[in-house]
Amino acid sequence: MHQYSFFQQQEKSPDSHSIDSLGSTLDSYLSPEQVNLVKRAYYYAEQAHEGQRRRSGEPYVTHPLAVASILANMHMDHQSLMAAMLHDVIEDTGISKKALSEQFGETVAELVDGVSKLTQIEFQSRAEAQAENFQKMALAMARDIRVILVKLADRLHNMRTLGVLKPDKRRRIAKETLDMYAPIAQRLGMHNIRVEFEDLGFATLHPMRSTRIQAAIKTARGSNTEIVAQIKESIEACLEQEGHSAIVMGREKHLYSIYKKMRSKKKSFSEIMDLYAFRIIVDSVDTCYRVLGCIHSLYKPVPGQFKDYIAIPKANGYQSLHTVLFGMHGLPIEIQIRTYEMEEMANYGIAAHWLYKTNDGQPLNGSHTRARQWVQGLLEMQQRAGDSMEFIENVKIDLFPDEVYVFTPKGKIMELPQGATAVDFAYNVHTDVGNSCVACRINRRLAPLSQHLESGQTIEIITASGAQPNPAWLNFVVTGKARTNIRHFLKNQRTTESIALGRRLLEKALSGLGSSIEQLTDKQRERVLSDTGINSFDQVLEEIGLGNRVSFLTAHQLLSDSADETNNAENPSHQPLMIRGSEGFRVNFARCCYPIPGDPIVGFISSEKGIVVHTENCHNSIDFRDNPERSVTLGWDENVDGEFSAELTIELEKSRGIIAVLATKINSLDANIEKIGVEEEGPRMNSVSVVVGVHSRIHLARIMKHIRSIKAVIKVNRAKH
Repeated sequence: MHQYSFFQQQEKSPDSHSIDSLGSTLDSYLSPEQVNLVKRAYYYAEQAHEGQRRRSGEPYVTHPLAVASILANMHMDHQSLMAAMLHDVIEDTGISKKALSEQFGETVAELVDGVSKLTQIEFQSRAEAQAENFQKMALAMARDIRVILVKLADRLHNMRTLGVLKPDKRRRIAKETLDMYAPIAQRLGMHNIRVEFEDLGFATLHPMRSTRIQAAIKTARGSNTEIVAQIKESIEACLEQEGHSAIVMGREKHLYSIYKKMRSKKKSFSEIMDLYAFRIIVDSVDTCYRVLGCIHSLYKPVPGQFKDYIAIPKANGYQSLHTVLFGMHGLPIEIQIRTYEMEEMANYGIAAHWLYKTNDGQPLNGSHTRARQWVQGLLEMQQRAGDSMEFIENVKIDLFPDEVYVFTPKGKIMELPQGATAVDFAYNVHTDVGNSCVACRINRRLAPLSQHLESGQTIEIITASGAQPNPAWLNFVVTGKARTNIRHFLKNQRTTESIALGRRLLEKALSGLGSSIEQLTDKQRERVLSDTGINSFDQVLEEIGLGNRVSFLTAHQLLSDSADETNNAENPSHQPLMIRGSEGFRVNFARCCYPIPGDPIVGFISSEKGIVVHTENCHNSIDFRDNPERSVTLGWDENVDGEFSAELTIELEKSRGIIAVLATKINSLDANIEKIGVEEEGPRMNSVSVVVGVHSRIHLARIMKHIRSIKAVIKVNRAKH
């Protein structure tokens, strides 16, 4: 009881502005030797930051002192407080980690280094910076979870003093806090810090909305005072009658949670404020359940609204009994019942690990273990994720979702986010179980793998050797672990299959040129790697298999060091690939410019169509040149053969049967009409667009000459795009 009241008092006190006032706080729970070590760290930081000032004009050392004060209010250990005092020393003053280690020991130096590394690197985009920072944070947390606690306290003081910064920087820091630091604080069970992060961030990003909601809360609180007092009085009277000693308090909703509920549930402010919330704090777990019975006899409980987070704690260690009642006049009342220790856990989360320890240094609750498991999961995801953006996308899913609690066939409770499926459950059991999962039983009945799980169900996974993850699973899994592992498996599978396909395609292309992959020399392979900028020959095969490179072109590049090398020794790989018109590989002629033999041409590699041939002056080919890796130099072979499409625009006078005359003339010249379109140019003229199949430019010129001889034709041109 005494400890709880101390915390309440500390929570309301402002940041300490002197080492003496902080010292008096520390004296209440640290030994004199430990207090002296913290003070020594302060004086060291004061000397190191000598002459440096914050944007507000205060000496810089006021910031580390305030950060240490935040941690002291949470009763953190002396090493965390020392690290808080010194957290900017490595970054801002040039003092090395080694020097700190000699002065204050290896543990403190590691903590300071961990906090410093989170802000030292610059990135091309803010999103990338946030993702990379989160990866580094995961690694730092894995070494010592106190790193993140110091970082959260550092960010909290920066949020409290945002006012002196420029508006765009204020908004950026506030958004980053709401996106990343507030969810982490919640995931670690640190309710007080999370609430302050959210309210300060909300006030910075949306000052007008924040002010209006705050004013509305003040008005609502004034009008509800009498009802709140009546409910509180009746609860206290009921508990006293049953002989229970407890603290009953009205629970305030914070600004950001009201705003989020108004937006997500599309409710008005008055609807949200109609719910009266109370917290009852008692001395033991046994009393929690007795008080619950007492409250349910006082007011009628709302069916389906009771949640027992004492028997099954939340992922971040939060424990409490939740119930909703029909109060006087039918008003809904939300009640939370918990012990003093649970209250500290709810407010300070993992920081309370340093508060409640047994004599041998072990925590009394599972919060620290849960946090460690979460961090371990982060590291596993980081190793398997393709890049930092994929990693943070998966982590954001896992940052304190609403949970469902399901059972394994042996009765073990497993905790999953809302909307989780049997596939999420399988990966949560073990990666190998997820990868070989083929079916599931929910409550002993076969069920679809995509079915959403509900609390209380028993899940059994059916596996088969040789089974593989299905890409369709990515459409319904919700946990980061499942998503990361499925993607990781599919990437590896796609790579293996693409290499095999690429090898077959290249072998076929080489055999057409009288060679094979086995006959290639190291020199030929290495030159193609240097020309393409690819690291290994397997990657070249993978690119061919994926359709990003054309096998016939790669075969030409590989074999171009023979007779042709003497003709173009400087750059053999950039010799034009000669188009014959009868290639056995994928060559498509663009429908935007209709290239024909004799036109200057350029090729572009497409993963769907192979090489697409354009004329050099085509507007699309000009765009493609910005991507030289996918451009191919092309030329026409002397013995070019085949039929090629060309588009003509013909202006002619309107007259009966003129289109039939035109079609007959074209057909008589050994040319097929592939497409014809007529547009009215005016009362006496038509414009005809016709696509014809020709063998060469000479053949096209002959067709155009004969069309001009038709009396009604005014003008004939080859269409330009």
